[in-house]
Amino acid sequence: MESVLFRLLKEVYIMGIRLKNKVAVITGAAEGIGKATATLFAEEGAKVIILDKQMLGSNVADEIVDLGGTATFIKTDISQEEEVKQAMTNIEREYGRIDILVNNAAVFVLKGLDATVEEWHQSLNVNIIGTSLCTRYASEVMKKHGGGSIVNLGSISSFIAQPEFLPYSTTKAAIVNMTRCMALELAPYGIRVNCVCPGTIRTQAIDRHLANIGITEEQFLAQEAPLHILNRIGKPQEVAFAILFLASEEASFITATSLMVDGGYIAR
Repeated sequence: MESVLFRLLKEVYIMGIRLKNKVAVITGAAEGIGKATATLFAEEGAKVIILDKQMLGSNVADEIVDLGGTATFIKTDISQEEEVKQAMTNIEREYGRIDILVNNAAVFVLKGLDATVEEWHQSLNVNIIGTSLCTRYASEVMKKHGGGSIVNLGSISSFIAQPEFLPYSTTKAAIVNMTRCMALELAPYGIRVNCVCPGTIRTQAIDRHLANIGITEEQFLAQEAPLHILNRIGKPQEVAFAILFLASEEASFITATSLMVDGGYIAR
């Protein structure tokens, strides 16, 4: 027979308490790591707002609501300042605050020196300027309501050189130092800023990449898995748990840091 304490603990676990009643904004959550993070945050009690230019983000919000969580989708191109500003204004009006921002949205321009000026602008406008705009306008709301936590998405590409990754790696390297600068600027307001740097993660973006370069999944895994000392690639949920940790009060004394979630990739 279950004790009262055991039943209470089980109920708390099922409901989720780490982010209970926190308002969490997640960009690029229509798929992949962003979707996994949105779902996990909702399970942990957060009110999730998905910002994405893809209407698939609406499906993710609906899935969360169907599971008993709270989620809203706002179609937003984060490279457009007015869209970002309006989204954050609407969120504050609807929810009264913003506690967490996850800057996950990114574009993947996988080219070398042959990348066009347009492709460079695309990378910079989303990965760098978009991240900066979301942080600017979300932090303005956070300042008024006692602080918050911001998690940026870097990559192993922030630290290593890879062939045909020039625009992507450049922007991801910039995000690591952006994180430090943001953390320094926002610390007086009780806002922590950290960065999660995944290794190779199996997402829809990987599927599209395989189709573009014309190799099979088996060939890809044979090539990529051994680069990680755990000898496999990661899953979106594994990155989402790291983001959850940094976003939560469990990481209350952590800011300006980059957490590797890379299966040991850069240890080689």
